[in-house]
Amino acid sequence: QRMQLARAVRNRTTGVLYVLDEPSIGLHPSNIDGLLHVMGALVADGNSVILVDHDVQILRCADHFIELGHGAGAGGGTVIAQGPLDAIEKNKASRIGAFLSGRGQVRVHTPAASAELFKYGRIELKTEQIHTVKPLRAVFPQRRLSVVTGVSGSGKTTLILESLVPALEAQISGTALPAHVRTIAADSVQQVRLIDAVPIGANVRSTVATYANVHDELRKIYARTPAAKAHGYKAGDFSYNTGKLRCPTCDGTGAIDLDVQFLPDVTIDCPDCGGSRYQKAASEILREDRKKMHACSLPTLMSLSVDEALDFCGDLKTVQRRLQILHDLGLGYLTLGEATPGLSGGEAQRLKLASDMGRGQEGSVFVFDEPTIGLHPLDVQTLLGVFQTLMESGATVIVIEHDLDVIRNADYILDMGPGGGTEGGEIVVCGTQGEIRKNPHSVTGRYL
Repeated sequence: QRMQLARAVRNRTTGVLYVLDEPSIGLHPSNIDGLLHVMGALVADGNSVILVDHDVQILRCADHFIELGHGAGAGGGTVIAQGPLDAIEKNKASRIGAFLSGRGQVRVHTPAASAELFKYGRIELKTEQIHTVKPLRAVFPQRRLSVVTGVSGSGKTTLILESLVPALEAQISGTALPAHVRTIAADSVQQVRLIDAVPIGANVRSTVATYANVHDELRKIYARTPAAKAHGYKAGDFSYNTGKLRCPTCDGTGAIDLDVQFLPDVTIDCPDCGGSRYQKAASEILREDRKKMHACSLPTLMSLSVDEALDFCGDLKTVQRRLQILHDLGLGYLTLGEATPGLSGGEAQRLKLASDMGRGQEGSVFVFDEPTIGLHPLDVQTLLGVFQTLMESGATVIVIEHDLDVIRNADYILDMGPGGGTEGGEIVVCGTQGEIRKNPHSVTGRYL
């Protein structure tokens, strides 16, 4: 996006409408300042700029806002506020206004005092030079929230994803360390989990319900209903993959491809099942809720959001517990039958956590690669609550991040730079937020 914008500014266009989809993704606050300068140049030349974004630093520079909501999924889709910045800040219906005015603060975790940082131990990594990252010694406190930040290209990914994670994996498995890693000291670490924004599988049969281990439970429950028994249906018959109740037209995928001559294939909802993945017979197998006030088929249940299904499945202990985890992860608006390959990066990251929530995590290290991508400040608040839960369960949380709200909630900050590429690759400063803010060499400290 930035390369395309640079070309547009160089060519001095005028009368063009530029639409930018979340241009702040992956950008340090200092890089956002550069982006704002470019957009200002486009407008000054007589162009119009529309951008979809959540970053408060960018939003505060906008001339006009259109805010959608009130919630997400079926709870959204309505314009709840629009107008200039001062109008949005004062609008009580706005969910972003308080953050734009400074009244709203994302505060979830209370950072540990400097003297208490390494109370539960430490992870120490020493590396030789790799790419543009110079030889380093990096230390992370255990059972704390550590944030690795720095301008774009400063070496964050190399340090964490190419050095720390593979080194921990090698220590845990007893195999050789990566060639550029000199030593890793993390004796109490038993597992490391990388939670990135890579889409969950390419299998169109993978849905929110199957990934969260809810669908298997529901298939067993529906197979125990009187109607299913009367027809001789077993749990396997309700499967998307092999069950006899899956739609034969789309083979249980919910969609079909149309061959359009001279053009790429077009994917549409299956005309026979309407995207439900099931044939009509499955809709005749009903189950009543706990109060026996509503009856619902499995195809209908799969079309409900997580929050709607929570209410209907109140008497199903295992299903309710797993759905509650999805709700607590801020995914209550997703439908159970939603295909996981189509989820956004942020949604995929949180869904990957579903199986880890609600159990002890002593000796676990969770590494997140820019988890705030595409998140509203209220969603960032939910994400920080997830981090808090993991730490209370005994886990160490390490996050690669630029979001200032996440950085302000961190126990420990490791700021890389000072610049990007060959101008970076060093640890400029590490420590508490107060120590980062006082350091004159930290670019991040200026924005904190």
